[in-house]
Amino acid sequence: MSNAAPFVDISPTLRILGTAHVATASVEAVREQIETYRPKVVGVELCQTRHDALVEGRRLDKEGLRRVIKEGKAPMVLIQAMLSAEQRRMGLNEGQEPGAELLAAVQTANEAGLEVALVDRDIQVTMRRAWKKMKWRERFRLLMSLFVEEEDEEEIDLDDLLSDSDLLSSMMDELKQFSPGAGEALIDERDQFIAEKIMQAKTEEKMLVVVGAGHLRGIEKALSPYTPLPTEDMERISSVPRKGIVGKTLPFAIPLIVMGLVGFALFNNDDVDVVRMLTIWTLFNAIFAAVGCILARGHPLAILTAALASPITSLNPALAAGWFAGYVQLRISEPTAEDLQLFLKGTTIGGFWSNRAGRVLLVTALTNLGSMLGAWFAAAGFIGGGIT
Repeated sequence: MSNAAPFVDISPTLRILGTAHVATASVEAVREQIETYRPKVVGVELCQTRHDALVEGRRLDKEGLRRVIKEGKAPMVLIQAMLSAEQRRMGLNEGQEPGAELLAAVQTANEAGLEVALVDRDIQVTMRRAWKKMKWRERFRLLMSLFVEEEDEEEIDLDDLLSDSDLLSSMMDELKQFSPGAGEALIDERDQFIAEKIMQAKTEEKMLVVVGAGHLRGIEKALSPYTPLPTEDMERISSVPRKGIVGKTLPFAIPLIVMGLVGFALFNNDDVDVVRMLTIWTLFNAIFAAVGCILARGHPLAILTAALASPITSLNPALAAGWFAGYVQLRISEPTAEDLQLFLKGTTIGGFWSNRAGRVLLVTALTNLGSMLGAWFAAAGFIGGGIT
């Protein structure tokens, strides 16, 4: 049929089916392949976390949003939402929930009494590895993309998408050009991980594996011929990179520098203007954090909270001004169930501000960014302009 999803037969007993994650035709293709290929094992591009969320119908709720704020995961959720927004921008969303074809694969396999194998890496590990591998300028470009709406929306014909896996591959290549590090974590590493998990779950019986079509080429390459990935390499790509010395000490650097400068000045100079120092610290922190919250279009009380909290939280690495501003935004303008559903489904990037769930996350993330910049500029002011 014209909208048949692409697939490759690695061997007579192993078939990899490529799908577009939000296309109705992909759901139909999954069901047809299970019926015609008659596998004993169905592998799906899901980790346990995403599997449970799809099967149990769990969605982000207000309690979950509070937890995201408290655990500092707002940037991770924003990145996931931006990826969904990009799918929506390209016209790939036909009303299906993201992962609908994966859910169809699980449900069809369960109805037929088939074994289901989860072959993807944990979503949190993937997103954290992608974030850590992004350079600062790439993170900045990603942040700036929130403020720019695409003028020309690229419409892609779903028949072309489902019949040509190279089209998805070219989209993934564009991601690698934008951020080689993030592209490696989101694509190359997962291709390796999925290929390894497939072979771990493979038996002598037929196995059908359902993955995004963009991964088809990479997985086929890893399996033809298959060479087991060394244990240390598998462990490396299965975990979040540990912070180096710089990463571990950076949150403490600004407080230590500020307190060290103050202590040094007080010890060597009886004429230190403590009021002026406190004023500089407070103003830089408060203004930058407030500006971040304003850019996120936070509520006036959230902006006030950001300004009041930043001078204090910047001296305590265990706290973040965005947590407090985000929580105030959440309480004052609580997202509805519809807001949360639309946000996860993939609103437009500009729609993050009009969506109350997206705005809470933006308030949290941009306030934290502003607070961090304010602390750096205040410390630079102490050093460059003198602290007396």
